[in-house]
Amino acid sequence: MLPEDESRYDRQIKLPQIGSEGQQQLLHSRILIIGLGGLGSPAAMYLAAAGVGQLVLSDYDVVEESNLQRQIIHRQAQIGQLKVESAKKTLLDLNNQCQIETLEHQLEDEELSIQISKADLVLDCSDNFPTRFAVNRFCVQHRTPLVTAAAIRLEGQIMSVVPESDGPCYQCLYSDTYENAATCDMEGILGPVVGVMGTLQALQAVLILTDNAAEFVGKLLLFDAINMQWQPVQIPRNPDCPVCSGI
Repeated sequence: MLPEDESRYDRQIKLPQIGSEGQQQLLHSRILIIGLGGLGSPAAMYLAAAGVGQLVLSDYDVVEESNLQRQIIHRQAQIGQLKVESAKKTLLDLNNQCQIETLEHQLEDEELSIQISKADLVLDCSDNFPTRFAVNRFCVQHRTPLVTAAAIRLEGQIMSVVPESDGPCYQCLYSDTYENAATCDMEGILGPVVGVMGTLQALQAVLILTDNAAEFVGKLLLFDAINMQWQPVQIPRNPDCPVCSGI
């Protein structure tokens, strides 16, 4: 580790759960972030700040004025720009040692599979079930850890999937027959709620990459913002899961 890295990440290195070895793991890690909206914004910023060596940003949307209420990685002056380019600028301003790769189109099938196979960890910050199911399927297939989260109204949830463990995958939690699911466009979202969940995605990602994930893998965390309450739910592995039952 370079002297400037030791200085920059000093507060993390002092933690016994991280140390120099953990920081080295972060510096040499590659994380794929799918979605640079309300979840991906704080997640990407905290991961860049923590010293993750490579961030791959996937989003095909452009910055709109209505995004700025919660998507804190973007700025007023970047309205109309691709979100991945807007996000890249903010992240490099935060940490110019972080390598940023941008994918300004929707990842599907073979390309999604390839990108997940190249990653050390994936953050699913998308806003729809088809994408979440596809990401989960390829993460299980390639044995790539996944941190997935969602938020709507004043509620949020987060779950980590580590295929090398005996824990469940995302498909164990939900059927793939969801139709007409509620969206933030329909129901609304309070910005700090999605910020909390995105920040927790970054936290769980760092803990997984530094081998500190035993306590939360396979556990769904539900957040009730109006009552300031967390509810942990232990999710059993579904023996008939079409995605992970055969691994």
